Amino acid sequence: MVADSGPHLSDLGRAFRLDPEVLQILRDGLPQVATHTVNAVVAEVPDYRGARDGLMRDTITGAVRMALAGFLKLAGRGHDVDPSTPMGPTIEGAYALGRGEARGGRSMDGLLAAYRVGSRVSWRELGRVAAGAGLSATMMAEFAELLFAYIDGLSAASVAGHNDELTTSGLVRQRYRDRLVQRLLAGASPEVLTAAAERAGWSPSVGLTAVLLPSAQAHGVVALLGTETLQFAEDLPGSEGWDPDRSLTLLLVPDATAADRRHLLRLLVGRKAVVGPSRPWMQARSSYRRATRTLELATPPRGEQPTDSEDHLADLVVGADPEALIDLRVQVLRPLSALPESTRERLAETLLSWLLHQGRREQVAAELHIHPQTVRYRMGQLRDAYGERLHDPRFVRELILALPLCCRH
Repeated sequence: MVADSGPHLSDLGRAFRLDPEVLQILRDGLPQVATHTVNAVVAEVPDYRGARDGLMRDTITGAVRMALAGFLKLAGRGHDVDPSTPMGPTIEGAYALGRGEARGGRSMDGLLAAYRVGSRVSWRELGRVAAGAGLSATMMAEFAELLFAYIDGLSAASVAGHNDELTTSGLVRQRYRDRLVQRLLAGASPEVLTAAAERAGWSPSVGLTAVLLPSAQAHGVVALLGTETLQFAEDLPGSEGWDPDRSLTLLLVPDATAADRRHLLRLLVGRKAVVGPSRPWMQARSSYRRATRTLELATPPRGEQPTDSEDHLADLVVGADPEALIDLRVQVLRPLSALPESTRERLAETLLSWLLHQGRREQVAAELHIHPQTVRYRMGQLRDAYGERLHDPRFVRELILALPLCCRH
C-alpha cells in the first residue's frame, strides 16, 4: 500500500471547488474524455501502439477512467466528498500500474509518456467541457493547475510502484538464487537443479568456476562479471582459516572457454581471491571444494595475483589426507630415529635434495650451502641407514612425498 501522493493535491483540492452543476456536466462528459485520452495514448506512445483491443486496451481504459474519476472527486471536494478522505484508490491504482510495468520487464519510459499524453488530452477535453459550462478564466487556470498537479502525483506513485517492484523482485530472485547455490553445493539431482535454476530465473551456462574472496570485495567483482554470476555468503567454511576478521563470499562464475578463465583471473588481480577449476554447471560443487581445499593449503596472496587452484594441484594431492602424510613421514624416518633430532633433520634435508637433483652432488651442495664433501659424508650415513631401499622406486616415491613435510622450517 502507498500513501497519498502528497499534501499539494489535498491543498489544491480544498482551494478549488467546482459548482455542483459544472461538476455534473464534467462527469457526464467523462466517458467521451476517457475515450479520446485512451485513443491518444495508444496512437502516440510506442509501447502501447499495439493495444488496439484486448487485455492491454482494457487495462489502459480502466486506468484512465479511474484517474479521471479520481480527479473529479478531488475537484468536487466540499460538495459530495469528505475533504479528509484520501485519494487512496486512485493513488493505489497508479502505484499498481508502476509495479505491473516492472513485472512485465518494462521501464517507466512508456508509462510516463502515457501520463504526459494523457494529461495534455484530458486537459484539452475537460477544459473544453468546463469552458462550455461557463467557468471563468481564473477558475480555468486553477482547474488546469489542479489537473497537472494531480497527474504529477499519479506519476510519482507509479514510479514508486515500479521501484518497489524491482526491489522486491530482486530480493526474491536473490533468495531463489541462494537456494540454487545451496542445491549445487549439496550435489542435488539434475532434476532438482534444473527446477531450481528455472525458479531463480537463471540460465544454465556451459560451466561454472568457483571463486572465494572477501565479502567486501564481492560486489565490485560481480559488477564486472555480470548478473549471471551466482553469489553466496552464508556459512561458508574456510574463512576462519584465511582471514578471521573478514567473511568470505562464494562466486560461481559462468564460463565456456580457457579465454574466459584468463579473463576472470585478470579481473581478480589485486584481490585476495582463490579460484577453483571450471566444471559443468551441475558439478559446481567440485570447483567449490577445490577452491576451499586450496584456501586451506595455500598461503593467501599478499601481492597482486589471485590464488589459482590449478597452480597447487600437487599440494592438493599430497595434502588430501594429512594424517596419512604424517604417518608416512614417521615411517620413512624410522631408520634415523636413533639419531639426535638436529642430525635427523639435516640428513632428511640432504636426502630430499639428493633425490630431486638425481644424485648431482655439486647441485645438492649449492642448494644446501654446504661443501660437496659434506654431501658425500651425509649420503654415506643415509646409505648405511637405508641400504638398498634407496634404489627401490616405490620407496623413493614415498620419500619424495614425505620428506618435504619433514624439511619445512
